[in-house]
Amino acid sequence: MGDAMATYFEARACYKSGALTCAGGKVGVAALGIAKLCFDTLIEEGPKARVALDVGACTKSVEKIIEANTLLSGIGFESGGLAGAHAIHNGLTVLEECHSMNHGEKVNFGTLTQLVLENIKEEELNYVLSWMVSVGLPVTLEQLGIEDTSREHLMPVAIAACAENDTLHNMPFEVNPEMVYNAMLAADAYGRKKIGLF
Repeated sequence: MGDAMATYFEARACYKSGALTCAGGKVGVAALGIAKLCFDTLIEEGPKARVALDVGACTKSVEKIIEANTLLSGIGFESGGLAGAHAIHNGLTVLEECHSMNHGEKVNFGTLTQLVLENIKEEELNYVLSWMVSVGLPVTLEQLGIEDTSREHLMPVAIAACAENDTLHNMPFEVNPEMVYNAMLAADAYGRKKIGLF
C-alpha cells in the first residue's frame, strides 16, 4: 500500500510540471483520475484490509486493495509518472540499514517527504499521515532502521535522490539536496509527532 499511495501524489506533481511519464507521454486527466481512484480506494479500504489480513482473512476490502495496488497503481504510475516519492526511495537505498525494508515502506517515507517538499496544507498532511499510521507503514527514520540522523549520514540520501536522471526533477519546482535533506528531517518530525514520540 505504501508504493500505491505514492501514485496519486506523483501523478499530481507530474501533471502540474508537465513532466513526461514512464511511457514517454504527458499526464492526461484520465491517468490523473485513475491515480485519484487508487488514492481513494487506499484511504477507504486500507485500514479495514489491514485488520482483515492480520487474521488471515480475505475480505472485499482486501480484494479492493489488491486491485488498487496492482491495476490502479500500475496504470496510474505508467500513465501518471513518478516524482519525489520514488526518487527519495532510491536515495534511501544508499543506506545499508534500509536494505531490509520493503520497496513500499521506503516509498511511503518518500511520499511523506515529497508532501513536505510541496508544503501541502497541514490538514492534508495530517490526513495522509493518519492513514499511513493506521495501515502500519513507517513514518519515521527510526522505523526505517535509521538511527543516525546526522547531516553527514543523511545528506548522501538527499544527493542520490537528486541524481540527474532521477524522477525528483519531475516535481513542479526545482529541488536540490539541501531541500530534500530538510524535508526528510521535517517528515521524520511529523511522523514522530503523529505516533507520540515528539
